Amino acid sequence: MSEQDLSPAAPEPAAAALGPYVPGPQHTGFAAAEIDTSRPHPARMYDYYLGGWDNYEVDRVAAERVIEVHPQVRLSARANRAFLRRAVRTLVGDGIRQIIDIGTGIPTSPNTHEVARETVPDTRVVYVDNDPIVATHAGARLTDTTHTGFVLGDVREPHAILDHPTVRELIDFDRPVALLLVAVLHFIRDDEDPAGLVAAFAEALPAGSHLVLSHATGEPYEAYEGGRTDEVARAGVEDVYRSATATLNLRPKAGIEQLFGPFTLLDPGVVRVPLWRPDGEVPSAAELNDTIFYGAVGRKD
Repeated sequence: MSEQDLSPAAPEPAAAALGPYVPGPQHTGFAAAEIDTSRPHPARMYDYYLGGWDNYEVDRVAAERVIEVHPQVRLSARANRAFLRRAVRTLVGDGIRQIIDIGTGIPTSPNTHEVARETVPDTRVVYVDNDPIVATHAGARLTDTTHTGFVLGDVREPHAILDHPTVRELIDFDRPVALLLVAVLHFIRDDEDPAGLVAAFAEALPAGSHLVLSHATGEPYEAYEGGRTDEVARAGVEDVYRSATATLNLRPKAGIEQLFGPFTLLDPGVVRVPLWRPDGEVPSAAELNDTIFYGAVGRKD
């Protein structure tokens, strides 16, 4: 992809009132000069794990280093994506009609709004990510339909996201909302208070809202006999992300459960992502040990 491909036309005056990101087809992308390609970005690395092409050489080199020390990372990425789809179908089937998907990453079909609209066609979805290249692709793939929008924002700034005009236009905070934090909070350091960030979002959401969360771990799957973490592989993966735009902060199951705060966990609780309400064959214990994501859904009462 050339830089020229990432350079959109200037926004119309009406669009500029909301900044560079506005709902639906008026999305104007982002200037190529403002896209950082000097360091790998987790969203673009994740796109590479999933077999995508919307990444740069710096991302591919970093991702291959991760694959070298942890070859199962692609298995984990696919399992995590499948968890997102099952969770969205479950919540929309239970009555949720609004979704805020933070850290959406490079669009990978079926995207959240596509999954939701298989059940309810007019479900409203706002995507949020802090990588401008994600925003560039969002204009073409995520917001080319009604009732969708994109916000360039960072999970570390909950109020900036919640107060953004696109969010306020599409989301009614008097009605339940599904908040998606899928493979996001492991890029938040302890000193950045990930539980406090979740609590800030939760405070703005009405009763009946839900949190969908997945998070990477370094601990073994408890039912895997003889299972233990490969400390060399773990250190190698963490080292790669130290050079990226966000560090990787692996947490144990107990630490991930604490992130749900005011959200009451739905059955089956925090589990390896393939075990959250599976719709197919359950992987073996060895495969679950290699799937590094925990996932769960919680409800605000």
